[in-house]
Amino acid sequence: MLDYLRLEVRRTLRDTGFVIGGIAMPVMMYLLFTNLGGGDDGSWKTASMVGMAAYGAVGSALNTGGGVAEDKVIGWLRQLRVTPMTPREVVLGRALTGSVTVLPAIAAVLAAGGLVNGVRLDVWQWAAIAVLLWLGSIPFTLLGLGNGYRLTAQTTGVANMVCNLGLSVIGGLWFPLALFPGWLRSLSEYTPTNRFAQLGVAVADGHAPGLGAVGVLTAWLLAFGSYAVFSYRRSARTV
Repeated sequence: MLDYLRLEVRRTLRDTGFVIGGIAMPVMMYLLFTNLGGGDDGSWKTASMVGMAAYGAVGSALNTGGGVAEDKVIGWLRQLRVTPMTPREVVLGRALTGSVTVLPAIAAVLAAGGLVNGVRLDVWQWAAIAVLLWLGSIPFTLLGLGNGYRLTAQTTGVANMVCNLGLSVIGGLWFPLALFPGWLRSLSEYTPTNRFAQLGVAVADGHAPGLGAVGVLTAWLLAFGSYAVFSYRRSARTV
């Protein structure tokens, strides 16, 4: 199991597209959005740092599904089914891979916030934000896995991009929710990305995440988990 996990992590980190899109892009967007016009709003730099770290984590988590779709094409899933590994271990290994590969994106954006934008938080806040964003990315890993098991390699990439951009914009990861019209603000509160970012924003504000954020994100975890399991069972009948 550990060997399989190490193999999948190495494959992901060697992917140039993942490094650029999943790590470099959120950092560049964060620095651009927070420094245009010479802005020095410390609260926006902190909130945007959490939002862009969440955006990077979502993109990296969804990218796990792209690897699954490619595995179907090259027959890697068939190879795994003839090994002693159970289907549960295969899916768990993939989920763990996705969880590990979100860490570089989170760390890169937080480092840009602290080292470039001068965001100042207590040590426990930095650590808690990183851990909560890491754990909170699991629902998006499951969504990516569901897409990868269910769709072709080409359509998985498109589906993941639409999910990433759509959920990030509507969830308020790029812009303050105060800029949204009232109906969109109400809709945003039910998206998994909005509640995901709230985990880190709450810690940056010095308090624990609210039960509402945890509850909504847990509901999405169950929904995306069910989708991943259903998609895997369906792929087992066709691959």
